[in-house]
Amino acid sequence: MDLKTFEETARKVLGYVLDELCVEFRFFYVILTAFTFKPEKRIRFLAVDGENMFYCPEKLLQLFEKNPKFLTRSYLHSVFHCLFSHLWLRGNRDRYRWGIACDIAVEYTIDSLGRKCTDRILNLCRLNVYQELKEICGGVSAAKIYRLLMEKTPEQLRELHQEFLVDDHAFWPEEEKLTEKQMMLEARWKKLGRQAELEQKRRGDGPEQGQELLAYQMKAQKRKRSYREFLKSFMILREEKRLDPDEFDLGFYTYGFSVYKNMPLLEPLETRESRKIKDFVIVVDTSFSTSGSLVRNFLNETFQIMMEENNFFHTARIHLIQADEKVQSEVLLKNRQEIERFFENFEVKGGGNTDFRPAFCYVDQCRQEGFYRDLCGLLYFTDGNGTYPEKRPAYKTAFLFLEDFDEERVPAWAIRMRLDEEAFA
Repeated sequence: MDLKTFEETARKVLGYVLDELCVEFRFFYVILTAFTFKPEKRIRFLAVDGENMFYCPEKLLQLFEKNPKFLTRSYLHSVFHCLFSHLWLRGNRDRYRWGIACDIAVEYTIDSLGRKCTDRILNLCRLNVYQELKEICGGVSAAKIYRLLMEKTPEQLRELHQEFLVDDHAFWPEEEKLTEKQMMLEARWKKLGRQAELEQKRRGDGPEQGQELLAYQMKAQKRKRSYREFLKSFMILREEKRLDPDEFDLGFYTYGFSVYKNMPLLEPLETRESRKIKDFVIVVDTSFSTSGSLVRNFLNETFQIMMEENNFFHTARIHLIQADEKVQSEVLLKNRQEIERFFENFEVKGGGNTDFRPAFCYVDQCRQEGFYRDLCGLLYFTDGNGTYPEKRPAYKTAFLFLEDFDEERVPAWAIRMRLDEEAFA
């Protein structure tokens, strides 16, 4: 059989697998058919990048001949990686452990669904892993599994990798920072997920075995990006030194050269209005109830978002305050290099009870003394168990909670956002 025949036959097999899955998962049609099939010899047998599904014709046909049900699982496995945004949520996590965590999350979801076309006998390794996952509070996701893997030995990781390995992750993004195309692909899959949910409701499909877990996985991938959008709400409009081509009239400019030879009539404007973050205060609750690792991860994620070129003015300043029942420290950070040096020697200072008022008094005093020149807003990262100020501050303020909080205790003027630990894992 020549190469062209191999590819055509493999495509027919993928079409057969796709038809079988579409019958079993009716409301997933838009998701299951979202790929363009492309042959690729160098992979295990299947791989995805969010846009294409790559397949190795020869290996795929061999697998279909020996174990067609596993191929059906493999197709769904790759689809779920995209649906749960596993390709784009790695951040600064270790790539090897993150890949294992994503594979476990997907396999656990498929096994929990209990569908005839994807069922399999669970061996002792899977039973032990699944029992451990059932003890996780609040639902299972790749980020939570990743934290469990941090406690595993290299031998245990190797065993889990071999057990849960299905598709190839070769086309997942290499870098922590996503390109514009990768962010567009992530947004596309979030939209596809919403369409699938609406289709399920339209058809009137009731909840089935494993359906709650699937819904949780689909929602878990939204949290990190929603925090990014939340931070952007603190941007302000200011002039910035930068050419504004929209305000530049090329006709007058060239006319000056034609008349005066070496003198244009109009120079391009050297400033333009931009909506970005300028001076900003982040207060971290360092009481005994707040974990040091969570504080570090929260700050790291926040700084990464803020220091992106399109979000931050060149002259911006971040004021980082650590406080429990009193202000413990303040650090001024003005650029990426200072932030990187800060994390090299970072330690949480505090450990007492929580009182939000001292931090607000400190910020108000600094504003009166002119130290905070152009304050965009204040973020207070906390567990919520403390005494709030009675008066509304003169600047935009948001409390970020890591767990459920008492709505009645939070002042009406405060912006509030419920975060999940996994968004900063």
